[in-house]
Parts: sequence; C-alpha cells; structure tokens
Amino acid sequence: MNTRGLALCAGAVAVTGMVAATPAQAADDWGLNGTYIATSNGDFANINHVLHPLPSLRSTWTISTTCSYPTECTGTVHSEFGWTETIYKKGGVWWVKHRIPDWVPCEDGTAAPGLQEFRFVPVNEDGSRVDESSTTLAGEDRTTGESGACGINRPVFITMPFKLVKVG
Repeated sequence: MNTRGLALCAGAVAVTGMVAATPAQAADDWGLNGTYIATSNGDFANINHVLHPLPSLRSTWTISTTCSYPTECTGTVHSEFGWTETIYKKGGVWWVKHRIPDWVPCEDGTAAPGLQEFRFVPVNEDGSRVDESSTTLAGEDRTTGESGACGINRPVFITMPFKLVKVG
C-alpha cells in the first residue's frame, strides 16, 4: 500500500468507530480468528522520519479473538518468530504491542529494548478505504527504542507499512 492509501485508511478509521453492526451479525464475525500472513514492507521504511529502505519481514500469525462489540475485541497473537502477545481492537483499530529485548545495539556492546506496535484496519483490495468485510488489513509497524538508551537522549524510531492477509 502506498502512503496515500495509508493516509486514506487513517481518515477512514475515524469514521469506522461510528459504524454500528447490523443486528444479524454475530459477535464471532467481528473478530480476527485463523492464520494470517503478516508483512512489514521495508521498501518504504523510515528511520527517525527519513526514508531508509530495510529488509521486509514476513511471518505467519495465528490469531484468536473474542468481541463484545464490533469495535471492542481482545485476544492473542502467536507469531512464527516465537513471540505471543495480546491483540485488541479499540474504536475500530486493531493493535498488537510487542516488546523486543536487546533491540538497539549500544557502542559498549550492550543493547536496549524496543517496543514494536502494529496498528491496522480491514481495507478494500487497493487499500484506499476501510472495508469491514475484508480479510486483508493494512496499517503500520512502528518500533521505538527508549529515549536515553545507550546514553543517548534520542530514541530510534522505525516505521514501515504493514499488511495482514488471512490465509486459513
């Protein structure tokens, strides 16, 4: 998805929170459940707001969620990279927050942790608008190192476009 499509999705996210589910829709239909391919597109990576292409990352996620309302869900993500985290949907936007130990290498040979945050919404085929019935989701993978890590008062901040596609 290009940055224009991501910006359009961000605008559509604000509208998503106002959409009510139809009475015939079951709570199970509101969540994400199954196997998904998660892709962080390194071709459009930014490091501290400067374009700096990085390798893309692709992994398989197994997701299990339950919802109490179309915009309120929670569950678990298991990544093939060996981590398990909570996934939640708040106001129509899905979130996964993953702590990465030893993410920022320091000059003294130690390393500082980072926080990786995925946020995404279901989108239509070209990624230009929110589509609640879609099994393709798009958004952002943002990883931040702590300010003050390695004795430097400036955090490392990496963002990449993110895509999640249901495969099973």
